[in-house]
Amino acid sequence: MSDAQTLQFRRFPQPAAVLELLKPVTWFPPMWAYLCGVVSSGAALGERWPELLLGAALAGPVVCGMSQAANDWCDRHVDAINEPRRPIPSGRVPPGWALGLALAMSALALALGGLLGPWGFLGVALAVAGAWAYSLEPVRLKRSGLWGPGLVGLCYEGLPWFTGAAVMAAAAPDGRVVAIAALYALGAHGIMTINDFKAIEGDRALGIRSLPVVLGPARAARVLCAVMAAPQVVVVALLLAWGLAWSAAAVALALAAQAFAMRRMLGDPRGRAPWFNGAGVGPYVLGMMAAALGLGAG
Repeated sequence: MSDAQTLQFRRFPQPAAVLELLKPVTWFPPMWAYLCGVVSSGAALGERWPELLLGAALAGPVVCGMSQAANDWCDRHVDAINEPRRPIPSGRVPPGWALGLALAMSALALALGGLLGPWGFLGVALAVAGAWAYSLEPVRLKRSGLWGPGLVGLCYEGLPWFTGAAVMAAAAPDGRVVAIAALYALGAHGIMTINDFKAIEGDRALGIRSLPVVLGPARAARVLCAVMAAPQVVVVALLLAWGLAWSAAAVALALAAQAFAMRRMLGDPRGRAPWFNGAGVGPYVLGMMAAALGLGAG
């Protein structure tokens, strides 16, 4: 029997393919955002390390990993066109296993979220609901180039930041923290659009109206750059208004580095989108922490 036939009739998933399904590389942004929330709260860690570690694990491996499994199960048809080597279309993870894993991880996330108190549970519940709303029919906000990336940006950046601050303070975060978290969540809309450049053919075939499909690669790239940059300009202005000059300078420097990467990416949006995912997003998340440090100290 050939390898292809072996994969086609596989009853149990390959362990390595399960890890690939959960996409560990995607866990970093929500974990980082949760840490930004913890730092921005200004609360002393003291004996609150368990909340820090549990919250980071929930934001990354559990909730984000669950969302990736759910998305791959819901996207198994489009992945058969765009990325046939993905775990489900390649046969390395049977579809039923992927769905069962996503559902089990959703339940686990809610159970663990309860250990973080009411604010932690609320944040986890909203993240789980958002993950399914993004991928699952009939809602499937992923079909929209406006609402899909916006929801992911909220769940990857804004919601973990808010939750981290709320859990550490055991109360609703300060209004300044909420404002900065919301601005970085808005900017993350542009970051989430980067991933759509690799899936234009499959998205077009299946009616997913991503920005690269609707606007074309060149115009979509300009939009994503503007959406990333504009909220950070507001962040710099707010930090200056609050007397946090050093944080404002650090965010401005991070924005300048992104602008350099944006200029290069705009020359070939589709070809350089993967490169920009590192060169442009790296300074963005460093700016997040600079803002969080300023808020926590101020």
